[in-house]
Amino acid sequence: MVRKILKLLQSEQSPVASQRFTRVQVATCALLLEVAHSDGRYHVTEARLVHDLLSGMFSLPADAIAELVELSRDHQQDSTGLFQFAREINAHFSLEEKLAVMEGIWRIIYADGTLDKFEDALARQLALLLRLSHREAIACKIKVLEEGKKAEVGD
Repeated sequence: MVRKILKLLQSEQSPVASQRFTRVQVATCALLLEVAHSDGRYHVTEARLVHDLLSGMFSLPADAIAELVELSRDHQQDSTGLFQFAREINAHFSLEEKLAVMEGIWRIIYADGTLDKFEDALARQLALLLRLSHREAIACKIKVLEEGKKAEVGD
């Protein structure tokens, strides 16, 4: 808490940046970043995918996405858990938008071609926090896996 207050007092850019983005944009980005970092590595393909997903969801230009990622990273590091981000998404997103977030989560997980046990556990936890049924979460996973297979066949 003290760190947050000091950061706000020392930085003139934080209030401006935090006003530029909605809380649901920051929450969505923070969850995607959590997934991208969950295996202990943050690959270039994961970073690119996070940017692409945010661009598609929020129609933001590249410079704004970079700023959103930085702001969200700060919020993510200062947070005590994922519930606060999921609560924001649940309050503002429709079921279709939450399913799109879940698909994004699976895309990030499979960006490096492997499913780590920690990533799988995190995806399950996020599905619960986003109030998605097991069937809905698995349908998102299967959709992403099938898209990946189609892309491999097309290569």
